[in-house]
Formats: sequence, structure tokens, C-alpha cells
Amino acid sequence: MVVMVRLKNASKVKSRTRKVGVAVTAAASVAGMAFAATPATAVGAAAATVSIEYGASYYKGTASWSNRSVGIDASFKASNCRRVYARAFAGSTSLDFKSSSTWCNRSGPADFTLAANVVGGSDNIWVYMTDENQNYLKGQTCYRAGYCIDGLH
Repeated sequence: MVVMVRLKNASKVKSRTRKVGVAVTAAASVAGMAFAATPATAVGAAAATVSIEYGASYYKGTASWSNRSVGIDASFKASNCRRVYARAFAGSTSLDFKSSSTWCNRSGPADFTLAANVVGGSDNIWVYMTDENQNYLKGQTCYRAGYCIDGLH
């Protein structure tokens, strides 16, 4: 058995429904535009200044975090023979590890891109310098929050 109910003022209900529908559509359209713009503006990468100096040798530049990687753009000057290493972590879990070749009495750019293929990406990195025999000389731990501290933590 089907019961039909007829509204008294059906035209008023239809009019109200249309007005609410138009308002909801307009609000959704504006919200959609706002959300569409969010990824482009929210992707700003965090950055920290890397500065390792050991005698006349140095490695100086910027570490920049993005969703699934960390880029280090830096200048390396090797007095005697030196090598630079970089390692990305999520907490204490190692994600990627790269190194330069051994440089002897030369300077130039020594950039790294470290993969961080986990949810949330890397939150900290180690950057350090060794001599030609891989003896640790000096290093820094840098954090996605935008700062570096001396030593490997």
C-alpha cells in the first residue's frame, strides 16, 4: 500500500529547496576553489642552513625538505683530502645515504638528493665530513623544523 502525501504549499517548498540548493552549490564551488589552491601554496618546503667547517675545509649550503625527498645544495671545499656524507632519517630509521667522492685540495658544488619514500618523509638528516680514510671529522644533524645542531644525534 502506497500513501501519497501532498504538501499544502508545494510551490513555497520548491522555491525554498531551490534557494537552498543554489546556496549549497555556490558554497561548494567557493570551497572547491579554495581547496584547489591549497596544494600549490601548502607545499612550501622546510629548509635549514648546513655549515660544517674543519680547518680550511668546509661544506656550506641549504637542506630543503619536500614530501618524499631532501635536497642539499651546498659548496664543498676540501683542504687536503675530504669526503662529505648525507643520510636522511624518519625518526631513527635510515631512509637514504649518499656521499661525495674523495676530494683533495679542490672546491665546488656538492649537491645531494636523498629519497624519503615513507609517509611524512624525512624529519632529520645527518651531514658530515671525513678524511680520506673515512675518519669522522665534523658533522651536523639538521631538522625539518628548520635548524641544524653540531654532532650526529
